[in-house]
Amino acid sequence: MRSVLVAAAAVLALFGCGPLSGQETSQPSEAASSSAKQSETDEYTRYELLAPETASFKIYYEVTATTPGAKFFYNPIRKGSAASDEAVFDSMTGDPVPFEVVSGAEARRDPLMSDADAGTNFIRISLARPVPANGQGRLLILKTYKDAKSYYRDGDAIIFNRPLGIKRNKIVLPAGYELVGSNVPSQVLAEPDGRIAVSFINAGSGEASLTLKAKLGAQTGPGTAPHPATQARSWESPFEGESERSRLSERAHQDRDIVYFLQQPETHAFSLYHDYTESHEGADKYLNVVREGSTVSDPSAYILDTGEKLPTKMMTGADLAAAKIDAGEPVRPTTQVVLIPFPPVKKGQSLRLRISETYTAQASYKLDGDELVFDRSLGRPRNAVVLPAGWYLTASAIPATVTQLPDGRIRLDFWNGRPDSVDVLIKAKRRANAAR
Repeated sequence: MRSVLVAAAAVLALFGCGPLSGQETSQPSEAASSSAKQSETDEYTRYELLAPETASFKIYYEVTATTPGAKFFYNPIRKGSAASDEAVFDSMTGDPVPFEVVSGAEARRDPLMSDADAGTNFIRISLARPVPANGQGRLLILKTYKDAKSYYRDGDAIIFNRPLGIKRNKIVLPAGYELVGSNVPSQVLAEPDGRIAVSFINAGSGEASLTLKAKLGAQTGPGTAPHPATQARSWESPFEGESERSRLSERAHQDRDIVYFLQQPETHAFSLYHDYTESHEGADKYLNVVREGSTVSDPSAYILDTGEKLPTKMMTGADLAAAKIDAGEPVRPTTQVVLIPFPPVKKGQSLRLRISETYTAQASYKLDGDELVFDRSLGRPRNAVVLPAGWYLTASAIPATVTQLPDGRIRLDFWNGRPDSVDVLIKAKRRANAAR
């Protein structure tokens, strides 16, 4: 099944959902644990620069609440920016949800936000459903900021100069403007209406101090829309590479991410989970075609939005053919396939799925003398690999951010903003004090 690039709620917001007026909410109640703090994941921001004389830009902010039991989510209003036209949607259903603007002092009354900045205002959002255990609450937040320090004219150019703490971003220039400067390596893409957009993934730990410069010069009006991307592949590539359509898709907005948990290397096994959003109307199943050289076991799946556990079925390519199920790609009769059915996706809605499996792959994961070796091509924009307990990292061929988990294991994150795979090669050795 193809990776879904645009959540249904975002489509609704971009093509016709009008703004809501703020609505009163009930007082916040304690989350599942009184010591729990607000947490979130999968943040993505789209900035649409409005006419330069307004010093304003519209924000489409996708965020996922992850604190179990939470009934509210707080989105800060950035200091120095005047906010207007707020609206909030539940990304699973596309429906508007109630919200109100509260002070930092009021936000601190909620145990989730006990350390909130008292001098910052927040949009307090009533979640459509309490966040399920190990689940999520996906939101789309719309607002317009006026901020002359971030968006202004400089001679015949316009400047968007703003530190961005969110790791995945897209900035759309006003109609008629061409990009003449960008200090952060980015994809440059054309919107369906011809406007130029800049998109990037920031894999580092700090903010991206972005400065964009644009000038009048781009075509406007009929006939300026980009040519549709094709399935043609590069004639220069020494191998059959990605299609033009894939290469020109926005990498930062792709919604699949995957985490590998390496078991002890003698087993050649690693468990993993990967998350993705399905928003195609009528879609009712997910097919995982297992990579050649790997075998799969212990599949499980559930809907992150609701916590609902889904059934799984192990099949082969021959079983698929007999059942007349199209996998969307050629599948050998002996290839393993995991089938996961789910309720059909309704128009304008989406489901966020988490799929877990254990793989055994002798060629990809092994013990070479006293060294652990993990050698695998990873195709998602966001990938992570967790070493087994008792091992320390000695080599990573692909640049990664490295963190140590509370239990001592080492995690490597590979965020790839390019439209290709990364050939990850990791080596590790046992810690001196690790028990065998």
